[in-house]
Amino acid sequence: MNRSDLQETPQMPLNSGFGHDSTAASVLEDMDLSGCSAIVTGGYSGLGLETVRALVSAGVEVSVPARRADHARGVLADAELGNVAVFEMDLGSQDSVKRFAAQYLDSGRRLDILINNAAIMACPETRVGPGWEAQFAINHLGHFTLVNELWPVLSTDGARVVALSSTGHKRSGIHFDDPQFTNGYDKWEAYGQAKTANSLFAVELDALGAQSGVRAFAVNPGGIMTGLQRHLTQEEMVAAGWMDSAGTLREGFKNTQQGAATSVWAATSPLLDGHGGVYCEDCDIAAPTDPASELARFAGVDAHAIDPESARRLWELSAELTGVNAFG
Repeated sequence: MNRSDLQETPQMPLNSGFGHDSTAASVLEDMDLSGCSAIVTGGYSGLGLETVRALVSAGVEVSVPARRADHARGVLADAELGNVAVFEMDLGSQDSVKRFAAQYLDSGRRLDILINNAAIMACPETRVGPGWEAQFAINHLGHFTLVNELWPVLSTDGARVVALSSTGHKRSGIHFDDPQFTNGYDKWEAYGQAKTANSLFAVELDALGAQSGVRAFAVNPGGIMTGLQRHLTQEEMVAAGWMDSAGTLREGFKNTQQGAATSVWAATSPLLDGHGGVYCEDCDIAAPTDPASELARFAGVDAHAIDPESARRLWELSAELTGVNAFG
């Protein structure tokens, strides 16, 4: 079987029965995932911590790779979460990602779920590795290498891979002519590119991996206040319409338990068996963006973030930059 033989999943809702206010715990209610193993990047803060909490409650053995491993162990211990192993990994360092992947493969653990949750947002211009723009490097290229290096164990049991995108994808497509922003940096354009990259990554990974039983999904968790906003001032968030001058969040923001729900749903829902390569939000497959809608900035997926040709082109670029490609 080749990629042309696989039936594409329509980018349309399935009417899952869950929605905007569903929580990760409610998605997994009465679900027993004992015997399953998962990796959650950034699984010790914000959405990642709630994702880990929900998976552990359902019986999943979770591994959390973290740049500050000792800090992560302390947070997870304080949260009284057992069945969690912490490893050291810095997504901004390709060597660090490869070391973690090798350590995980050597451990003999299986891998049923990989949730690429860790991210940075709208940071000052920062360069990592060989001069890569940090948001593209950490949010996308680090996870790209992680998945490719873990491919032997991902493909063994037909894992699901979840890549966290966001409505930030609506800000920008991929700057194929200058993905590292060497000719002028804009923090929001760079964030938009990274979130589009997360979505396109899921599209192409699903196309490449489905014949091995590996399915991939992009997820918009919704608007949630976490440490992700640490580079933003309150004035910027007021100007963006996220909150008023008193700091009151606009209607529609989620708490962290609700924000983790779509990741968990995409990783576990039986409704998605045989499906993949789509962008999800509010615990369902998202509809394409309706440009005429007043909610176009906040709901749906823009065409450039699920375009198969752009996804193939991004995969090729990412493989060239990292020197890693499990399908090469």
